[in-house]
Amino acid sequence: MDTVTPTVKYLRSLPSIRERCGEILALAKQDALPNFSLDMSKLNDVVDFVLAVMHKNYPDSRENPSCVPFHSRFRHLEVGGSLRPSSLRSVGSPCDDLEFSRRLLDLTVVSVLLDAGAGPTWKYFEAATNAEFNRSEGLAVASFDMFKDGAFSSDVAQPHQADAEGLKRLTDEHIIKGFQVSDTNPLVGVSGRSSLLQRLGAAIERKPQYFGSKTGAPARPGNLIDYLLTQADENKTLSVHSLWEAVIYGLEEIWPATRTVLDGTNMGDVWVHPSLPNDAPGRNLVPFHKLSQWLTYSLMEVLIGAGFQIVGISEMTGLPEYRNGGLLLDMGLLVPKRDDILSSPHTPDSSVIVEWRALTVCMLDAIGESIQKRYGQDASQLPLVKILEGGTWAAGRVVAKSKRADGGPPLNIVSDGTVF
Repeated sequence: MDTVTPTVKYLRSLPSIRERCGEILALAKQDALPNFSLDMSKLNDVVDFVLAVMHKNYPDSRENPSCVPFHSRFRHLEVGGSLRPSSLRSVGSPCDDLEFSRRLLDLTVVSVLLDAGAGPTWKYFEAATNAEFNRSEGLAVASFDMFKDGAFSSDVAQPHQADAEGLKRLTDEHIIKGFQVSDTNPLVGVSGRSSLLQRLGAAIERKPQYFGSKTGAPARPGNLIDYLLTQADENKTLSVHSLWEAVIYGLEEIWPATRTVLDGTNMGDVWVHPSLPNDAPGRNLVPFHKLSQWLTYSLMEVLIGAGFQIVGISEMTGLPEYRNGGLLLDMGLLVPKRDDILSSPHTPDSSVIVEWRALTVCMLDAIGESIQKRYGQDASQLPLVKILEGGTWAAGRVVAKSKRADGGPPLNIVSDGTVF
């Protein structure tokens, strides 16, 4: 962390996300953006729709919104009411509470990193339940089955873990087999997923301060809990910044080499927007860190279950991905300025996608604040992470299905499996 420049450090911080996205919002309010305009008259309609979905999915939330769980990978891992992650306590060799948490953290990191858009036709059949799942739920169940089968471990005696050696040896063939990919069941971004997990293995190996083992065993994502115990106080109170630092710096080497590079550092999910000034290095960059934030939200669930109290959660943002962003487009809160925006393919570095995602971050804040006001609560009582779950992500899926047969996003996104 001490080796990066101040600009890199800033753009990796949580405050930088809202600040830079806020600059895009300010331009939108002046109608000075090239791709989208805002129709704030639609905000209440969006809020009403999100609340209707929340109340349907979580009926008790009408009176008690705290009943809504975090927006985390565990919602997908538990699809169909099956408590799959909990079973990791009893499978294989017996484990104590700390090792169980390590297993859950191992699973969480791997499963989140595999959670990029699967494509509209891919499906996964779970033999244990005789059920078929698609999209995020299917990816989650497939990743769980691979984890349970030892696909991410290099130790045959300890299969229920993900370790550096096991991750580095993963190939496209492992993904194809584990995700039941075929000519008739195509999965978007197979090579991107395997490469990402290989880089994860190498990254955790090079960051022993976060992921190393005191016993000399291979590095594991789950060893993060041992590090975080040293950062928490005697009551296991932990600042979100300590967790964020471990994620954003500990996993800094997982990103493809094609990403934005600043001062010799691969920035990950950080992109140029041409409407921002370019009068200093990094000044025209917009950070999102979507996958890192999604991972952080998901890790929090494990840590809270292990007795940690996380403070400062509200400093994190909504997730600028195609369900949340799609909701805003489909309901007219964001309005494309040209017809080709919805029809042409766009890569993550295009100004269309960067602009859309930046406005999504800001509008999720606006939606969250409106919902909090309706309940008479603040962000500490009803955090944005619950509104995302209740919530905007689910509402985005509902409206997408009502408008497009495949339920896909309103934009044609070219994905490599590491952003969307």
